[in-house]
Amino acid sequence: MSFGNSSRSSSRRPQCDVQIRWMIRRDMPEVLDIERQSFEFAWTEEDFLCCLRQRNCIGMVAERQERIVGFMIYELLKSHLHVLNFAVAPWSRRQGVGRQMVEKLVNKLSQQRRQEITLEVRETNLAAQLFFKQQGLAASNVLRGHYEDTDEDAYVMKYNLYPSDEQIIPFSLRKRVNGVDPEAEAA
Repeated sequence: MSFGNSSRSSSRRPQCDVQIRWMIRRDMPEVLDIERQSFEFAWTEEDFLCCLRQRNCIGMVAERQERIVGFMIYELLKSHLHVLNFAVAPWSRRQGVGRQMVEKLVNKLSQQRRQEITLEVRETNLAAQLFFKQQGLAASNVLRGHYEDTDEDAYVMKYNLYPSDEQIIPFSLRKRVNGVDPEAEAA
């Protein structure tokens, strides 16, 4: 995830009038409605409450005209944020709501000295994969059989606040830089 890439900002659409705030108990009916409309294997109210009771889990909602149009649940870990659940209401998609929620997470990185955001996406959820890729996340790993309900694989997607531009070169190739073999010179 490379949100720090300034070339991305030139193609952005204008922001919609969304307020992102902490999730509160009275938001739950609208959050559950969005959850059920967004996912075949939706979280239950108990799933949300159990997660949000954890000290390191945060719930946020995106609200427009006093109506919840999106939400995210994430964990605060030592060096990164891990997104557990993220959805935008079907009637509010492609209007910048999800982008603003991701930007809110990126801003948390700079404020809290965490350097990475991670999340998992179902292999069949192409729309989410493409959305997160547009936001600067990159697939970094595959978790085989990650989802218990379907035994489906998950793609781990990551965003790094400070992306590394260094190219990783295998040790055997580094030995012959500019045609010189350091071991031959030492002999």
